[in-house]
Amino acid sequence: MRPARIVCLDLDTFFVSVERLIDPSLEGKPVIVGGAPGSRGVVTACSYEVRAHGVRSGMSLTEAARLAPDAIYLPTRHDTYGDYAAKVREIASSYTPESRVASIDEMYLDFRGCERVYARPGDADADATIERVVREITARIRAELGLPSSAGIGSSRSVAKIASGLAKPAGVRMVRAGEEAAFLAPLPVRRLPGIGPVAEGRLVGAGITTIGALAGATIATLRPILGAWAESTRARASGEGSAELGRDRPAFREHDEEGDAIGSISNERTFDADVGDPRAVEDWLASLTERVCWRARRRGVRARTITLKLRYADFSTRTRSKTTSPTHSELEVWPIVLELFAAAHTRPRARVRLVGLALSNLGHFDDQLELFERHERLHRAVDEVRARFGFDALRTARGLTVERGRGER
Repeated sequence: MRPARIVCLDLDTFFVSVERLIDPSLEGKPVIVGGAPGSRGVVTACSYEVRAHGVRSGMSLTEAARLAPDAIYLPTRHDTYGDYAAKVREIASSYTPESRVASIDEMYLDFRGCERVYARPGDADADATIERVVREITARIRAELGLPSSAGIGSSRSVAKIASGLAKPAGVRMVRAGEEAAFLAPLPVRRLPGIGPVAEGRLVGAGITTIGALAGATIATLRPILGAWAESTRARASGEGSAELGRDRPAFREHDEEGDAIGSISNERTFDADVGDPRAVEDWLASLTERVCWRARRRGVRARTITLKLRYADFSTRTRSKTTSPTHSELEVWPIVLELFAAAHTRPRARVRLVGLALSNLGHFDDQLELFERHERLHRAVDEVRARFGFDALRTARGLTVERGRGER
């Protein structure tokens, strides 16, 4: 049986790299993408230069401004990033029939069985063949798109992901079959996917500081710390793990980079000031509805599930979802959004910090729905104008007013 050869392809500081393509004068300078310094949003991405000051993705822009006041702060260009990500996926997925999107800047490729297709006389073995092909992929992404990327190759997703992180910036790291445990053993436990800061603190408190120590710990020791995940986490720490790519992952995350992962299309907004008026929140939801539906039509997909995310000023969060007939029409999604907002907003006097909207369970349903599509001609006309003059060329009055009147992150 052939050993699995899973590749984790990761675009290095993706948003910053795209911004540098747009403005080459940013090269080598400390750059933070996410909004104005000191505003209420979070750091979406940051360059290596600014990471030296302690800035990290997900950090509040207020804290980032304290650590790096002289950095260059930029707003996000969600659609531009999505377009570049789609071009990367097109290049990478042309090398193997098995690929899956993990996020806007990360994807997995399965090269199992491709060794003979790409083998050359100069290759030492099958691993050398795959490593050469992966280096060719990253080189093409750099040459054709101007974007740096890193890749890890291993027998499982978790090993490949760790290897890709260690290959940064712009490198390729191969972990051969049988070398997984030795490769992982000296690394800190936080390197293992799934180990967050809370679990890390508990493990370190128990004297388990490396992945090797985690692999050697007893289940009795790990269960109080990791609960039901004790067995599977220890197995991954030993170098075992799934070689299945799974489904494309939705991109609706706490600090969403709004990537066009195949599984989901999403947008969210953090308000400049907490909002107490439900009508104002609805105005923003109208704008988000318009945006995600437009993005779905650009990709030629419809969604079966609509998810609303609501975060209060005290950071408590509510999410509500509804599955319906496939659609990419804001005229059909908007009534559902209002219904979800009414169900989620259970604290009428509480002020709202953030709202988000996601479309998921995406698919190409054109054949089934062609006879029943009620709004196709209207959307086609609107989208043709936007394709020529930009998204804001045609907007609903409610969506355009809220963005121009209250500011947008």
